[in-house]
Amino acid sequence: MEQTMHPIKIALLAACKRYIDQRAANARQAIAAASEAATDDTKSSAGDKFETTREMMQQEISRHQQLLADAQRMEQVLASVDARAQAGPAKLGSLMETNRGTFFLAVSVGQIAVDGQPYWVVSTAAPVGRQLLGKVAGDRFAFNGLDYAIVHVS
Repeated sequence: MEQTMHPIKIALLAACKRYIDQRAANARQAIAAASEAATDDTKSSAGDKFETTREMMQQEISRHQQLLADAQRMEQVLASVDARAQAGPAKLGSLMETNRGTFFLAVSVGQIAVDGQPYWVVSTAAPVGRQLLGKVAGDRFAFNGLDYAIVHVS
């Protein structure tokens, strides 16, 4: 079983990388569009309308810069994930089979399908990720009113 988990982790890491790259690209594109809109507006506006539009564009740029920074932090975490099979207490990089689905402790992505199978990719800082940390096969916990049983950790 340990051997079969390795390729799944590799595929999950690749899917996470694509997700993060897309988020970063979207943020960069939105920053550029908002910057261009603010520049265009300065050429054709005057008075209060100009100030309001410029402030709105600045807020939009700031919001997307935050999203870009979040994507960059996710990239750093992802780079530290060990894709090798590992038994023992769950930690960053663990793949955990439960009675309610399979979780991969990495970054907050949500559900990803690999080879037609759904996986929940969660951060160790997320509420369910914190519940999973340190667990071993046979452990149980409750989350959002549901009981979870750890079947396998790799």
